[in-house]
Amino acid sequence: MIFQIQSIIYGFFNSFGVMKRIIIINGPNLNLLGKREPEIYGERSFDDFFIDLKKVFSEIDLSYFQSNIEGEIIDKLHEVGFQYDGIILNAAAYTHTSVGIGDAVKAISSPVVEVHMSNTLSREDYRHHSFIAPNAKGVIAGFGLQSYALAVRSLISE
Repeated sequence: MIFQIQSIIYGFFNSFGVMKRIIIINGPNLNLLGKREPEIYGERSFDDFFIDLKKVFSEIDLSYFQSNIEGEIIDKLHEVGFQYDGIILNAAAYTHTSVGIGDAVKAISSPVVEVHMSNTLSREDYRHHSFIAPNAKGVIAGFGLQSYALAVRSLISE
């Protein structure tokens, strides 16, 4: 029991004994969560969800970035991709179209977990291909906003 508790506690810190830093990077149209297609994405805004996520994972330095612009997402990956202990990336539609974002994920050393709120494999055929997945630590899809919490857990359990 003590070992399990220690493992959980130590999971919040990196190899230098510093609080783990994880960033969530969201792509196009995710700023409209809670308003856009609630039958697919739900009625809760990401900002409201993020407040609760930070409370659940208060032992982690958890930050958030959103952009509708492909180049800004690539720039953010370059900026944090050698410093952070993990990146949770929901590139949204760019997942299926952006060789550049896929290459940026390949170029950095921080582990990346690709996240999607919907089950992309149950949707249109063009959503079945990801330029990110081949270079990601893993992919989590289909659990709504909880996909992000699952991604955080996967990054702190290393």
